Amino acid sequence: MTEGIVGEFLALKDETDADLLAMQCGDFYEFFADDAEFVGEELDLKVSQKSSHGSSYPMAGVPLSELTAYLKVLVERGYRVAVADQYEVDGGHKRAIERVVTPGTLLESTDSEARYLAAIVAESGGYGFAVADVTTGRFHATELDGDELLTELYRFGPAEILPGPDVRADDDLLTEFRATDATLSLHATDAFAPGRARQTVDEQFGATTVSSVGLDDAPGAIRAAGGLLSYVDETGLGVLASMTRLQPYDTGESVALDATTQRNLELVETMGEGGRSLVDVVDHTVTSAGGRTLRERLCRPIQDEGELTRRADCVDALAGEALARERLRETLGDGYDVARLASKAVSGSADARDLLRVRDTLSVLDEVAGVIEGSALADSPLADVVSQPDRAAAAELVDELADALAEEPPASTREGGLIRQGYHDELDELIEGHEEALDWMDGLAEREQSRLGITHLSTGRNKTDGYYIQVGNSETGEVPEEYDEIKSLKNARRYTTEKLSEREREIFRFEERRGELEHELFVDLRERVAERAELLQDVGRALADCDCLSSLAVHAVENDWTRPALVESGIDIEAGRHPVVEREVEFVPNDLELSDGRGFLVVTGPNMSGKSTYMRQSALITLLAQIGSFVPARSARIDPVDGIYTRVGALDELAQGRSTFMVEMSELANILHSATEDSLVILDEVGRGTATYDGISIAWAATEYLHNEVRAKTLFATHYHELTGLAEHLDRVANVHVAVEEQGDDVTFLRTVREGATDRSYGVHVADLAGVPEPVVDRSRDVLAKLRAEKAIEARGSSGESVQAVFDLDSEAFRGSTSADGGRQSRDGESETTPDDDPDSSLDPETEAVLEAVRETNVAETSPVELMSTVEKWQQRLSDDASE
Repeated sequence: MTEGIVGEFLALKDETDADLLAMQCGDFYEFFADDAEFVGEELDLKVSQKSSHGSSYPMAGVPLSELTAYLKVLVERGYRVAVADQYEVDGGHKRAIERVVTPGTLLESTDSEARYLAAIVAESGGYGFAVADVTTGRFHATELDGDELLTELYRFGPAEILPGPDVRADDDLLTEFRATDATLSLHATDAFAPGRARQTVDEQFGATTVSSVGLDDAPGAIRAAGGLLSYVDETGLGVLASMTRLQPYDTGESVALDATTQRNLELVETMGEGGRSLVDVVDHTVTSAGGRTLRERLCRPIQDEGELTRRADCVDALAGEALARERLRETLGDGYDVARLASKAVSGSADARDLLRVRDTLSVLDEVAGVIEGSALADSPLADVVSQPDRAAAAELVDELADALAEEPPASTREGGLIRQGYHDELDELIEGHEEALDWMDGLAEREQSRLGITHLSTGRNKTDGYYIQVGNSETGEVPEEYDEIKSLKNARRYTTEKLSEREREIFRFEERRGELEHELFVDLRERVAERAELLQDVGRALADCDCLSSLAVHAVENDWTRPALVESGIDIEAGRHPVVEREVEFVPNDLELSDGRGFLVVTGPNMSGKSTYMRQSALITLLAQIGSFVPARSARIDPVDGIYTRVGALDELAQGRSTFMVEMSELANILHSATEDSLVILDEVGRGTATYDGISIAWAATEYLHNEVRAKTLFATHYHELTGLAEHLDRVANVHVAVEEQGDDVTFLRTVREGATDRSYGVHVADLAGVPEPVVDRSRDVLAKLRAEKAIEARGSSGESVQAVFDLDSEAFRGSTSADGGRQSRDGESETTPDDDPDSSLDPETEAVLEAVRETNVAETSPVELMSTVEKWQQRLSDDASE
């Protein structure tokens, strides 16, 4: 028999391209052969060996009721698992693969994070992109360029990606995909064909939907959407009916937030271990759906001032009504993730307890509305939030579920006890007959004891013997002739009678029919819930919105945040703070002013003094204002931006063939190409990964381009103090610096941003703070002092010898110091003579004049910009002279 089961298993495995197969065998799902060995190691399951006809097969299994938990572990590790269910047929049973569970189609998700499945096709130089969360029915489609695609992949973080046939040939793009945590799964090529994909989309969402959502001119979006729908259908999950809305991207109203910026601002995950992201700090939601909504808004701020005002009005009202806010949060906490429950109902995987959760959550909508209507919150837009779902239809479904379902149903939908008495006449008759038969059975022992005078007589039931009468061995001689012995035990014997067998068959018939009828009634009820999936999703969105907004209100009240004013120009923040850092340390607030006449700030100051924090907090305050939140500041006036772009440090990507400097330049290129005059740009150092003059040149040119061409609101932190001179020549550039206090060799970082520039970076002091050995720090101070004074430095070797050298700014290298004979000491120790010492040297008057000007120029008292301008004039004079 084992060989037959294994043969059936292997045949079914050949039918699917899934990584693993779980096959139902009675009350267990079994894995055989290589799959058994694999899951034994992955799931820590016991692997046994079954022998039959000279062959031995590894086997591992899990009970039916525990399969979901094990599937979740396997799928979250990136494996695709086919599930073969057993069903009865005449003369026995058969097995067939009913569904394939993949990383992007796992329904059993209990955390607050969404689980996305994405499909991507190449189309007309760009990409068609569709993304769905099968647990909630959310579905989006659009067309994107390459950078936008990678941004959206980072934002959604899909668990599984379906590359279309044309994408599969693009090795570079597949490499980018593999850099994410997503599983890449191949799907039938024809599912992405334009005609078939359009038909699939029309059948799912309606023939006019593509036009109504503006995707008629987006063939790539339709191809991706059709391929994704086909894949979900092929998995056999049955969740397509939960996908009721095709939602295009509202690209005109969202704020551009590329993957680099999301990572640099640490919105939902940190760049290092041990820290906290923005969502970690501000998330006080009480439901998983509310947490998802907050996370999505942080990653996709908007420009729509009407919607931003609506959200801020809600947060304002909730912040001012403490008692109503807490009652609202307590009520919301009684609800469940109804959007996910809708998907389970549609897929046919919801049990009676799931439907009770649907009932309870729909009831929460009414209770939430009652809290709002009974307080000052009634005058806020929150009242509109809870009025959007069809509350009458929700109440009707609540009553229907309350009438139908028992309060404490079993976990299995095949057992009796699912349906409440009074719901169905035939079921009531079955229940009444069943209970009468059980009552007869319950009183049998007492009646027989009284009739026969046998003291040690009892009745019982088990799977092996069915119902029986048990008599102790000391009294078995008293049993009547109609007792038929069925089993002998150590201290007793078991019997049955014709009457008992008749009652037993009657009870079994009642139980079988009751189970069948209750299952039929339950399935019908579940289908009616599934038909209302869109209603459940509406309710879920409304409750999630309330939860998200109340979470923002809680954080605003507890952390003294203020409501930002939306204005038409500039960003003006008074006493702004970093929303994460302020929770960790005593924070020094700072102001920020970016206006039409002051749109570009060059930020200077020491390392570790707070420049990066200052710039990041400015970006985060702007972002928070554009999700409708209060912000960490005494006051804030924000002109909504169309994009936030950051270049903050660069991680080496050598494994992908890109150095730190290449990454830095790629990020800079993206900003210069993408930002507009309505964007906010944060640059934390540009050009530091190359030679000094190269770096200054790039930083200088980028500053001019951002100022003159892009005209974006910009904060640019730099250690190239030469850039501070641009404030004298570019009308929108201003200097600010992070102040320090010096007392001898002691330096204190004040964390305060002040007007004007600084000319020192205090790098040696930072090295000291970082724990660099004291001899190195002391030597650094000595070298730095000589460099500033343009004095010779002794290069100390291990042998004790030293060579003096002076740093040559022209060559960016050390040159030999002046020798005893008045010449210069070369690198190889040979004496060099100056042109004046060369008797054959003859200079024209113009060249001599330039040399004289050089000698007379006091470099220490000349600003960097003025000095560079003067040098350019000297070069021009020399060039003109040479051309003559």
